[in-house]
Amino acid sequence: MLEHIPRWLGTAMRGMRAGADKLAIVQLTNGIEVGTIDLMSPAFANEGRLPPRFTADGAGLSPPLVWGTLPPKTAAIALIVEDADAPTPAPLVHAIVWDLPPDEHRIAEGAIAADGAGEADGRDVGRHSFFGEGWLPPDPPTGHGEHRYAFQLFALDDDTPDPGETPRRAALVKAMRGHVLAAGLLIGTYSRGDTKPAGKARTAAALRTAGGI
Repeated sequence: MLEHIPRWLGTAMRGMRAGADKLAIVQLTNGIEVGTIDLMSPAFANEGRLPPRFTADGAGLSPPLVWGTLPPKTAAIALIVEDADAPTPAPLVHAIVWDLPPDEHRIAEGAIAADGAGEADGRDVGRHSFFGEGWLPPDPPTGHGEHRYAFQLFALDDDTPDPGETPRRAALVKAMRGHVLAAGLLIGTYSRGDTKPAGKARTAAALRTAGGI
């Protein structure tokens, strides 16, 4: 995939980035008052570098996630993971998980895997940008600079429409619009061939500009 792009081409594409303003959390919460979910990972700090085992340079496992209190009327939880810095018109989708039970507060390491028609309790794993199910390991082009992987968690009300089996991003965002009670954001970064990562300041500033997150 993108790890096979030569360094000279990755460097030439440094200015080509999808943009934080196109993340699902911006599209679904900008200008709307919603609660905040405290989303964390025991494997990396917010705006910290993803360990290689969660990327295409390692085992390619999905990272563990944990979150805090949800609004009392939460009926289901959805997760969308996107690369805000992919050299594509829209952020690259790395994972979709929807209809998680409201009493769950964690996703275990390696748990975001292809699951066909979904689990018996209703939860399902949607399709990433390369049309497969499960976790698409980060693999930014060498020399392209730091990529921000946005883990976005949404608490949904009980009127949220069913987006269908193994939904893609567009179907899920359409179903969630107007039904988000609270949202959480966790940023993990990764790059290849960089001597000086862009750092937290650029990440925070870009997200503030995108939607006041």
